[in-house]
Amino acid sequence: MHEAAMDTITPHRQGDRSVADRLLSVLDAFDLERPALSLTDISRRSGLPLATAHRMVAKLVSWGALERDDEGDYHIGLRLWEVGALAPRGIGLRDAALPFLEDLYEATHENVHLAVLDGTDTVYIERLSGRSAVGVLSRVGARWPLHATSVGLVLLAHSAPELQERVCAGPLRAFTRHTITDPALLRRTLAEVRRRGCAICERQITDDAVAVAAPVRGPQGDVMAAVGVVVPVDDARTSTLVPAVQVAARGISRSLHRPGGGNG
Repeated sequence: MHEAAMDTITPHRQGDRSVADRLLSVLDAFDLERPALSLTDISRRSGLPLATAHRMVAKLVSWGALERDDEGDYHIGLRLWEVGALAPRGIGLRDAALPFLEDLYEATHENVHLAVLDGTDTVYIERLSGRSAVGVLSRVGARWPLHATSVGLVLLAHSAPELQERVCAGPLRAFTRHTITDPALLRRTLAEVRRRGCAICERQITDDAVAVAAPVRGPQGDVMAAVGVVVPVDDARTSTLVPAVQVAARGISRSLHRPGGGNG
């Protein structure tokens, strides 16, 4: 049966994939490494036949979720960004946190991060950095494993025990020879993070950096984000960085406790 005829008979499903599944698979084809894709790329990366991908892309372009450039490639559209801005853990949280992130940056002139938990990953929703700051691989929208970053360790340490055990069960990816890859060590590290109220990561992602992070708590006292700073390993002023990061985290937390805090 031709695909068009199948769509006519079963408008909500093609095989085992609903229309929503197919639309989402098109959006999921884009990532930080491939922000621009041709129609052929979208078809291949989404696993959809070219004709189906063409129809799904057309729907998304007409709505504004995708945009097409002069070269014929597709990008995530502004309309999707507008919808994403409504997420309480996205732009609203970022806006509440930004004054404190700016203060932390002015105190350190290094990389300052704000991150949230998503599944078994850390997702960065804000980053401030100067030209002289140590080079980092993180950027807004990037995902990193929870066990390998300071913000990730803070989020994992305060997550549900089931998630902690799932992450500790591995695999724990190594980025440097210092990355925590032993489940027992990770469990001890998480306990230490809870005890100290902060996480300190040395050379976990790159060999030239140390990161410090602290938890941001929502109105109910739950940890809803983590704020962190990354400095060169040869300038690891942890004795001053820890209180600075904790002050920023507490300031963001207080801001979230106010009516309308974190809601844009």
